[in-house]
Amino acid sequence: MTPTVSVSSLNRTFSAMTTLKPLAGEGKGNVAAILPDTVSSARYTEFDAPYLTQGLLAAGLTPSQFSVQNAQGSDATELSDAQAAITKGATVLIMDPLDSGVGAQIESYASSHGVKVVDYDRLTLGGSRAYYDSFNNVKVGTLIGNGFVACATSEGVSKPNVLVMKGAPTDNNATLFAQGYDAVLAPLFSSGKYVDVGNPAGTWDPPTAESEFQQAYTAHKNINSVLTPNDENAAPIITYLQRKGIKANTFPVTGQDATLVGLQNILSGYQCGTVYKPIYLEAQAAVALAMYLRAGKTPPSALVNGQTLDSTSKVEVPSVLLTPEWVTTTNMNSTVIADNFVPAQQLCVGSYAADCKTAGISV
Repeated sequence: MTPTVSVSSLNRTFSAMTTLKPLAGEGKGNVAAILPDTVSSARYTEFDAPYLTQGLLAAGLTPSQFSVQNAQGSDATELSDAQAAITKGATVLIMDPLDSGVGAQIESYASSHGVKVVDYDRLTLGGSRAYYDSFNNVKVGTLIGNGFVACATSEGVSKPNVLVMKGAPTDNNATLFAQGYDAVLAPLFSSGKYVDVGNPAGTWDPPTAESEFQQAYTAHKNINSVLTPNDENAAPIITYLQRKGIKANTFPVTGQDATLVGLQNILSGYQCGTVYKPIYLEAQAAVALAMYLRAGKTPPSALVNGQTLDSTSKVEVPSVLLTPEWVTTTNMNSTVIADNFVPAQQLCVGSYAADCKTAGISV
């Protein structure tokens, strides 16, 4: 009997992975996971790689039956890593594409060699993967937008003049995030309650994000808030604002990824909140999909709970869509700290010790 894993069965203990062990004996070949870089987010090294490894081991694969690699920001490396993994016997790829161009190349190569692909975290536009595994990225954007609105209200910014920033245009996730927060902000802009000051080109490179912000801020002195799509981009902007004498809890800035610096900026009042995506859930979902595919089985509908449009191929891709959370000082302790995503002893150092105490976080 084929084991059934559902989205709701995924948890911090990885217990659902052990139920997949019968599939390990039925499957053929190796599983290769290829992550994109270490710049757009530190998460890939700190969390995705170890969680994928933990999940694959718990599901019954031996270390010789899988690999987890990082392309270090190079399209050529990501493609060659995929080709090499297939040559070495991979029958399933878990692949987070640096961009859709290389993603589609990899998926075309995989398809011609009878290898199934799971798009991990980012969807390959124009691709040919079997499944997509991510958080609901429009929901991520909605949380950022709603978080911004709540923050502007609580910080008493009566007329938000907002710079609306975006992630890299080559990343489909960045497009989906923007869909979510643009929908929240659009009625506020059209009613005149908020002012849309500008929309820079977008990037996942923090120094570029800082220069985009500086140019806009220099040109438009009325900017009193910024919607930033992740913590890494927000951090240098916050440092810049601090150098300009901007006080805590006066200039709304948003984020995503629940990074150490993002959480510390939230504690100190310089960032409104962050979207937390429990990566251990995403990694386990990818492992489950890979184990079903490797064994020639169809993943259950309790796991594949949605569809995502590939806007280039015009096809709906069967998807595992997980639920993100908006984190502020009020729920930081029960989410990122409880999950040990960021250890309290790392977070609550120096001047942040008192902020942690106020937020109910104990070391």
